[in-house]
Amino acid sequence: MRAETFPMPLSFKRSRPFWQISSVLGAAFVLLWSTGYPIGKIALAHSAPFTLLVVRFGIAGLIYFALALAARVPWPHGRDAVASAVVGLFSLAMQFGGVYLAIALGASAGVAALVIGTMPIATALIGLLFGEPIRPAQWLGFVLGVGGIAFVVADRIGGSTSIGAYVALVVGLAGISIGTVLQKRIGSVVDLRSGLSIQHFVATLLLLPFAWHEGFHTDGSMAFVLSVGWVIAVNSLAGFALLFVLLKRGATSEVAALFFLMPPVTAVLNFFIVGEALTTLKIVGFALAATGVYLGTRLSAKAARRD
Repeated sequence: MRAETFPMPLSFKRSRPFWQISSVLGAAFVLLWSTGYPIGKIALAHSAPFTLLVVRFGIAGLIYFALALAARVPWPHGRDAVASAVVGLFSLAMQFGGVYLAIALGASAGVAALVIGTMPIATALIGLLFGEPIRPAQWLGFVLGVGGIAFVVADRIGGSTSIGAYVALVVGLAGISIGTVLQKRIGSVVDLRSGLSIQHFVATLLLLPFAWHEGFHTDGSMAFVLSVGWVIAVNSLAGFALLFVLLKRGATSEVAALFFLMPPVTAVLNFFIVGEALTTLKIVGFALAATGVYLGTRLSAKAARRD
């Protein structure tokens, strides 16, 4: 029997267009998710990448497990449990394992943002295989979104990034793209708390051998504790919860388009957190990316209602 889905914290009628629903939830998701880049970079300065992920996913999994037990929500069985495990493999272990390893291998945050920022296009192409249409306005939005990302990270592209780092980023891109499509198609019937508990535990187990190979290296400093606490509470808990709520309410390609805003918002956060310069190119890139998201969500939703 399929697990029942628990009531969402915010109730919206399904007939309302995605852009109205995401006006608040989408903004919150982009902001919270983007904090993971500068804070994650701080954490990686005090820990090996897979050790950091095992700590992050393990603790987050325990919190989701406790929330599920406290609320006595149904746990997925059979095919639903397998679906949650598979999504955890792609969305958590594969995505973050690739990104964190790439940064550890020398990839700059700009290069990482550029590669992962193309996720909306990769997700849209995967969605086509499942019959999810992409409208002309969305394709134009994708082009503008990629252009905006390029402007934002222009001063970070280049350098001595190794082939291994690029391979790791492509692995991360494949993970988040496939995981997003699968979550929309096969993961939405599972309770959010129990489903995310399974996903985080699966990711923890998959990455545990790599952390062991690193010797579970961390300096245990207060900077490590605080930064890990942030990525657990803000990114693993609040960020993923918002992502799954958005996926439940909107088309995969429309939700994915929000990722075009991640590099620009991250650039603004870097300005305040680490003092990175906020140049004119980055501001122009922000505007282009925002236009791309508008075209990829609001205008395509209007076109869908006219059909």
